[in-house]
Amino acid sequence: MENNAAGYWKATLSLLTKIMIVWFLVSYGAGILFADVLNTIHLGGYPLGFWFAQQGSIYVFIALIFFYAKKMGEIDRKFDVHEE
Repeated sequence: MENNAAGYWKATLSLLTKIMIVWFLVSYGAGILFADVLNTIHLGGYPLGFWFAQQGSIYVFIALIFFYAKKMGEIDRKFDVHEE
């Protein structure tokens, strides 16, 4: 049981790490660090850096929520801790 719990925790932390990296790159990277480079590209008439800072990051965050829920369901089933 202890080995199973350690594996579950490792899988969960791995998923969270990946999601946090994407979150950081989108929120801080695209919205602030790389905004000048992204602003050379236009999306819907707006510079891409501005779009990410205002709207794009929200779409990515919502997609991350659904991705997290799906992956955690898979991890729960893999380690047999899912709910019926």
